[in-house]
Amino acid sequence: MREGIAIAGTIVTDIVKMIDAYPEKGMLSAISHVCRAVGGCVPNTAIDLAVMDCSLPVWALGCVGNDENGRFIREEITRYGVNGSLLTVSQEQTGFTDVMTVEKTGERTFFARAGANNDFDLSEDFIRHTNVRLLHVGYLTMLGKSDAPDSEYGTVLARRLCAAQKAGIRTSVDFVSAPPQKLRSAGIPALRYCDYAVMNETEACSVAGVPARDEKGKLLTANIHLALERLFAAGVREAVAVHCPEAGFFRTRTGEVQTVPSLLLPRGYIRGSVGAGDAFCAACLHGFYTERNPREILEFASGAAACNLSAADAVSGMRSIEEIEKTCKKYPRRTIETI
Repeated sequence: MREGIAIAGTIVTDIVKMIDAYPEKGMLSAISHVCRAVGGCVPNTAIDLAVMDCSLPVWALGCVGNDENGRFIREEITRYGVNGSLLTVSQEQTGFTDVMTVEKTGERTFFARAGANNDFDLSEDFIRHTNVRLLHVGYLTMLGKSDAPDSEYGTVLARRLCAAQKAGIRTSVDFVSAPPQKLRSAGIPALRYCDYAVMNETEACSVAGVPARDEKGKLLTANIHLALERLFAAGVREAVAVHCPEAGFFRTRTGEVQTVPSLLLPRGYIRGSVGAGDAFCAACLHGFYTERNPREILEFASGAAACNLSAADAVSGMRSIEEIEKTCKKYPRRTIETI
């Protein structure tokens, strides 16, 4: 019987720098605090899953460098109870991201180097011999070898995901915000071999070819629903979840659609938003794995994201299932009319 979730793909060290404001070009902004933390899809999502459900087997797959940051990531993954035995070591340095976070608002801007992530390629041996039930890969566009063209499947990753599905493994992907053409070229081939997809509103709408927001920044909810349809048309089999600050959106293969507004958090609660999308994703994966219904998944995912927002780094805010559910009950939600 298959069990557990494997998280594969991007691994970075986040250097989180708290700033008073994002400066205009050529101007200076003061840094009030600096910390190092794990980052990227693999550590963030895997650790979040391990913290929320300590009974769930979780594996991490990806590439790190033979350097201090690589050792730091391996130690942190192990410390949280994630199985890191399948991580590989590259001659490249460990990927890293400078996360510039505005202290008052939690808004962040990323400056990233892919490094060892360019060497990641999902092992065919892993696909053949693993007993894992669900495989999640992110972030597409940041995985050099995996994003590379394949004459038959579109990308190397699409070939691997096809093999995983044939082996009886459920598959899932997540993207990272990138130019639309790059997202579509890396993402659409992979979506053909996915059971699930989880991403933010910008990524979903970029793949779908529609804007996520108007010129004033207001969310275009009709376009979110159109993006959900187009992601299914691209090949997703079971479910698509899209998250944004205002709400979570969900569509199933049967056409069921759910929208759950986000929690209204008190002033001063948000310490940072780095990793909030991964927290939402981890909760969705847990919901797929345990076969929760769409509304339950979105409510739980919004609570997981809210827990994440209470910490400056990507994983320290995560809590157990019970604590996440208490968070959902503690705070009110936005109304649909305000989305």
